Amino acid sequence: MKIVVLDGYAANPGDLSWSRLEELGEVTVYNLTKPEELEQRAADAEILLTNKVIIGRKELALLPRLRYVGVLATGYNVVDVEAAHERGITVTNVPAYSTEGVAQMVFAHLLTVTNRIEHYAEQNRKGRWSESPCFCYWDTPLTELDGKCFGIVGLGNIGMRVAQIALAFRMKVQALTSKKAEDLPEGVRKVSMDELLATSDVLSLHCPLTETTHHFINSTSLAKMKPTAVLINTGRGPLVDDQAVADALAAGKLAAYCADVLTVEPPQADNPLLKQPAAYITPHIAWATKEARGRLMDIAIDNVRSFLNGEPQNAV
Repeated sequence: MKIVVLDGYAANPGDLSWSRLEELGEVTVYNLTKPEELEQRAADAEILLTNKVIIGRKELALLPRLRYVGVLATGYNVVDVEAAHERGITVTNVPAYSTEGVAQMVFAHLLTVTNRIEHYAEQNRKGRWSESPCFCYWDTPLTELDGKCFGIVGLGNIGMRVAQIALAFRMKVQALTSKKAEDLPEGVRKVSMDELLATSDVLSLHCPLTETTHHFINSTSLAKMKPTAVLINTGRGPLVDDQAVADALAAGKLAAYCADVLTVEPPQADNPLLKQPAAYITPHIAWATKEARGRLMDIAIDNVRSFLNGEPQNAV
């Protein structure tokens, strides 16, 4: 069984092992694969694992021996699933492996805004505290989360975990969700979109990217939000209109934007958010804790094993 991993570097830059996958066949792992390299690298593959390499209808036609595509992520839009099914190819993904890491990143971002740890640590490396005439100093607003209103868009696995953490901070939690109000956990209130936008001190996005949610946050929705609000996006970059958010920050109509994702990744150097002081951008790393990547690889390899045993799991 010839198994090819097209872009394994993100999941495993060297601190984890592919040994369990190697038990299942002849394995070749590439750190990254350019589109023009796909055919040569995967022509004889029966099993492909991909993270961001596109496997569309055109690419599938180049791979006559292919029987299985495993996506090393939860989102599987990199694969033309319909075309794969037409050719009898099984496609799987890896659900719910990064819930804890992403939820943790939401609050790492939020606490960066409210407490500015990185700012004071840097100032003190430069000797500012040593030179202070008082036992303490601060030059940024310091804000408690207790009693603030935390809004969530989407209550899947990650949204629910974020809600639990917000409740632990004694925040008032409200959500825009398709779930029935009576099915929500205690302390989580279902609200309309307009109420969510108007009343949330913090708004965190955890919905799928669809035609409906594309640019869910735009100039119109931003105008309905509090100018003191913090917007957090650890979901998908295109949930927000980058330019509209940058404009709102520049005009003082939004207090802060915290994002682990952008519309284009890596971002173009002229992305307007990168130059906004109140935009806190991390490079799509919420999913990348060693623990989460370990779970990702374990599930992905179990998916392959189950397929080979004739009982596919996590098929899409």
